[in-house]
Amino acid sequence: MKAKSVAAIDDFVRDLVADMRRVASELDGAGIAAPQLGESVRIFLTCAREEEPERVFINPVLDATGAVCPHDEGCLSLPDIRGTILRPGAARIRALDLEGNEFTLESDGFPARVWQHEYDHLEGVLIIDRMRPIDKLANRRALRDLERAGG
Repeated sequence: MKAKSVAAIDDFVRDLVADMRRVASELDGAGIAAPQLGESVRIFLTCAREEEPERVFINPVLDATGAVCPHDEGCLSLPDIRGTILRPGAARIRALDLEGNEFTLESDGFPARVWQHEYDHLEGVLIIDRMRPIDKLANRRALRDLERAGG
C-alpha cells in the first residue's frame, strides 16, 4: 500500500530515521525506506557510497526519465533474492531533508536507481513486482520459503 505523507518533522520522524540508519548500516544496504521498518510514511534514506553522502528524503517526488536499463538488484526486505530489474536510467527527485529544507537532485547513475528502488517501497512496490518471469522462476523456492514464513 502507498505510504502516507509526513505532516511534521518531529521526534517520531527523527527517531525513525535513526532506526533506519542503524538497520541499513547493519545490513550494508544502499538505502532503506520507512515501510521496511513497518512505518507507512513517505521517508527513505540512501547510504553513503563512494562520493555520495547519506541523504534523507522526506515526502519525495520522483521523476524517472531516459532509456530503460537492466540492472541486477536485491532488497533488504527480500534477503537472498536478486533479479534483473528494468528502470529508467535517470531521475530527478525533490524532497525535504531532516531539517525540513527542500532540495532537488538529478542523477543518471547508481543514485537514480537507488532512489527509484526506495521510492517503490513508498508506493507499495517490491522488486518481485518488477522482476522478469525468468527471475521469478529462478527465485521461486526462496520466494515460496518467504511466503511460508509469513514474509
